[in-house]
Amino acid sequence: MNQTNNSNSLHAEIAAPNALQRFRESHFWHSFKRDKVASISFTIFIIMAILSFAAPLIAPFDPYDQMQIDIMDSELPPIWEEESDERFMLGTDAQGRDLLSTILYGTRISLTIGICAVLLQAFLGIIVGLSAGYFGGKIDSFLMRLADVQLSFSTLMVAIIVLAVFQAAFGTELYQQLALFMLIMVIGIAEWPQYARTIRASVLAERKKEYVDAARVIGFRSPRIMFKHILPNTLSPILVISTVQIANAIISEAALSFLGLGMPVSQPSLGSLISSGFEYIFSGSWWITVIPGIVLIVLVLVVNLLGDWMRDVLNPKLYKG
Repeated sequence: MNQTNNSNSLHAEIAAPNALQRFRESHFWHSFKRDKVASISFTIFIIMAILSFAAPLIAPFDPYDQMQIDIMDSELPPIWEEESDERFMLGTDAQGRDLLSTILYGTRISLTIGICAVLLQAFLGIIVGLSAGYFGGKIDSFLMRLADVQLSFSTLMVAIIVLAVFQAAFGTELYQQLALFMLIMVIGIAEWPQYARTIRASVLAERKKEYVDAARVIGFRSPRIMFKHILPNTLSPILVISTVQIANAIISEAALSFLGLGMPVSQPSLGSLISSGFEYIFSGSWWITVIPGIVLIVLVLVVNLLGDWMRDVLNPKLYKG
């Protein structure tokens, strides 16, 4: 009898596909393999992310180390231009820093701000959206009016006011030390209504379904129903919004850095690199601004293309693949 049971359980384990097999057989993976734009975009994004986060290991120089920077090497052109230096493949900036190394470190900062800001947006938006959609009534009205007020102000306007006031109140030196944290907080808090409104719409449709009524009858409390039963069924729009919002957060950070309210020159992001080199673009040192600008455009483009593909795939009404 025991041998029979063991044999049956063994056959069941062999027959049951694991998570990887289910993923490889899913519509999501099938459509990803067929869509060349999505595959290429994802590959480029992964390469850029790996190179940027591995910058301390692969960058030729450390742009944060003053001992490796020589002002006499400033504004050297890329190696395909005359008067270049073979040590600096993409040339140097106005401070004499290797542009390739600075771009790798700057991309890491831009991605960190984008990803962390989106995580904060999602955290706030999910809590607000779930609460508004599940409880309804006055709670829903209050939270949605709060979201409407937030949406009436653009992200850049809120960020400019908050960051400028912070610099005026606490000084530029303290701001430069907290710039990364401040940018994540400001961009994250300014964009949470995008998640809240989308999650609320999904929750309004889900809360009327039988599995929610069954969970209430069993005696589950509201937080458990909201986070363990309803939330998993609203993940599709969350993934789509998150992909697009990463690109938006990176653009917002770049715009703020260009206005002088982003990362300091000592810890440059892609936006601050573009800003610091803009005044030299007409003097002949075009590479200081143009090359980081191209990297920023490619990064935002591939993230947006991935977001568009995910929106089409996760919405059966739009997908035609």
